[in-house]
Amino acid sequence: MSEFVLKQQNVEAVEQQQNPKERIRRWVWRMCVATLILMAIGSATRVMNAGLACPDWPLCYGKLVPTKQMNFQVFLEWFHRLDASLIGISAIALVGVSWWNRRSLPKWLPWASTFALFLIIFQGVLGGLTVTELLRFDIVTAHLGTALVFFCTLLVIGTALTPYQATGTVGKLPWVGLIATILIYVQSLLGALVGSRWALHQCFGGYELCNVMYSHIFGLIPPTVAILVLVFMAWRTPALNPALRKLANMAGGLLLLQLIVGFATFRLHLQVEPLTVSHQAIGASLLGILVVFTVLSLRDWAVSRSMNADTNTETANPLPS
Repeated sequence: MSEFVLKQQNVEAVEQQQNPKERIRRWVWRMCVATLILMAIGSATRVMNAGLACPDWPLCYGKLVPTKQMNFQVFLEWFHRLDASLIGISAIALVGVSWWNRRSLPKWLPWASTFALFLIIFQGVLGGLTVTELLRFDIVTAHLGTALVFFCTLLVIGTALTPYQATGTVGKLPWVGLIATILIYVQSLLGALVGSRWALHQCFGGYELCNVMYSHIFGLIPPTVAILVLVFMAWRTPALNPALRKLANMAGGLLLLQLIVGFATFRLHLQVEPLTVSHQAIGASLLGILVVFTVLSLRDWAVSRSMNADTNTETANPLPS
């Protein structure tokens, strides 16, 4: 009997691995991790003044691997490009697999993967322009903004493909999550603008661009309030899926950590590079947690609407006695 059970479990495991939907889900989550690492490396590249360490593009000193010119700054810029190239290749493969298996996949998946590919191509173009235009602040800001949209797109795909047991009790949580997500994204763009214009240094050094710096500092108030409301509502919502409550707690914890790191970064005038890189990475992680929370809660909300619609239909059309 035990042998039969083990054999049945092995068969189910093999079938799950061969399922294109499951393979794509795992694939997308790996791409999410790689993209988060890519953004952290990009932040380190900016903080370490390595954005122009490779003076040409797409090669570095005219080579795939500039061994003779290699130092820490060149390595950062070169590795950033390498990671971006690998993610781009993965996005191309994702599109191919999605369209090839489109009959056994959700109809939206091939189009979503195609949109992700468009974003990574556009991201690559912006990456080239950051070099050729000598780190122009608007291009650098758009570069990070597009990376965050690509990251969020992958998270939406991965979360939508992840098994989830809805409880139908989310209420207004999806909309609070969506508002918090948008506010964190805007705050991330303001932070990118501060970094790309070196506004903090210029404000402390010569009282220039202080308005840009303060827009980021005071801009943290709306997303902070939204996330605190989200955490409070998650705890107050009865019978909420434990995954949603856990994600809400993670968002609250990351928010607290982000505020502490941001305050330390401000007080130390961006002189501690690991703190600055951590500040950006934590912000991207917070955005990602909110995206996952919002997608799962929207799935829960859709189930609750379907249940209410079925209940109304049964009430309007009772079975004959």
